[in-house]
Amino acid sequence: QVQVEESGGELVQAGGSLRLSCKTSARTMSSVGWFRQAPGKEREFVAAIGFSGRTSYYADSVKGRFTISRDNAVNTVFLQMNSLTPEDTAVYQCAARHTWSRVVPTEGHEYDYWGQGTQVTVSS
Repeated sequence: QVQVEESGGELVQAGGSLRLSCKTSARTMSSVGWFRQAPGKEREFVAAIGFSGRTSYYADSVKGRFTISRDNAVNTVFLQMNSLTPEDTAVYQCAARHTWSRVVPTEGHEYDYWGQGTQVTVSS
């Protein structure tokens, strides 16, 4: 079974930066997305990237602050998070889609494999 493993979550001060990594056990994963869920809130889309890295999408709340990228040589997708605020505090999950799609998915149900999540905490 395909495995997805996130890493990099930790405590960071407001205004700081953090880079999350998502490594998959297969090189043939198509789109990869990041989602997050804060306590008492629904899971929300953060960012996603297509296989080639040419196409990416961001939630309005993170545009201009977060950058998603991937290095297919090591089966890893990165999420660079800058100018973090306490509103970014959440469990961040990486999700991978196996099959090709015309557009990069932004809905959780469109992804096939999910990591266990990594906690990002931004202090005031």
